[in-house]
Amino acid sequence: MLELRPNCECCNKDFPPASREARICSFECTFCATCSETLLGGLCPNCGGELVVRPIRPVAKLANNPPSRARVYKPQGCPTSA
Repeated sequence: MLELRPNCECCNKDFPPASREARICSFECTFCATCSETLLGGLCPNCGGELVVRPIRPVAKLANNPPSRARVYKPQGCPTSA
């Protein structure tokens, strides 16, 4: 089951479980759409895998299958736009 991590690893932006902005790789590294598209070129900086839109978990399933509360924030691993 997907963890549904709560934030972007590059900029630390928060994601609610139903966010359409979250992008993930096959290892569930999680990034926002902006970082994915502008800084990362659609590729995960951790594994090199493709970043795709994270699926939405149905609201009725969140009570028994809550999203992760563990934050992963690694700005040092993300290129800067400067």
